[in-house]
Amino acid sequence: MARSVRLACCSLLVLALTLRPSPPLLCTAAKQKNNGQSLEEHLGDKILQEEKVKLEDQLRETTETYKRALADTENLRQRSQKLVEEAKLYGIQGFCKDLLEVADILEKATQGVPKEEVSYNSPHLKSLYGGLVMTKVQIQKVFSKHGLLRLDPMGAKFDPYEHEALFHTPVEGKEPGTVALVSKVGYKQGHTMWPALVGAVKEA
Repeated sequence: MARSVRLACCSLLVLALTLRPSPPLLCTAAKQKNNGQSLEEHLGDKILQEEKVKLEDQLRETTETYKRALADTENLRQRSQKLVEEAKLYGIQGFCKDLLEVADILEKATQGVPKEEVSYNSPHLKSLYGGLVMTKVQIQKVFSKHGLLRLDPMGAKFDPYEHEALFHTPVEGKEPGTVALVSKVGYKQGHTMWPALVGAVKEA
């Protein structure tokens, strides 16, 4: 019986030692668990960093695309505005060119009437002359309003870009290279539309 009791005690002791948790095994498991969490955090940080870089690249690309589109739109607006202004200018120039002949006729008509004949003795002629002068003044106002400048270069220096010389002749008391006679006034709007027909002074 004593032997049976000893065997039973030994069996219980072996069983107790077997079921007793081993501290080194628990430490190893805890360490593996901690290492697993650190790896997950590391992977998560790496993914977030890659996503951040990707989003920054997309933002940069979108910003550059927006700036290019904005610049293209501004260039298109400026080109369109320039085309509209040029079309308006050419339209005005075409209209003014048609009126230049009328203005020239009015110029000749008013210059061809002797001032001494325009008097109260001939009221009809005076009224007609006054109407021509007023019409000439009004048409010049219309030209000025649209940027059309009258070229009457009497006494000015001859400019081949604005004047057309009908002849060159020496004139006493006049400096060579100046305009001595204006046969027909000219007009310009940015560039010369109708050169003034002049006689220029040359050296004797």
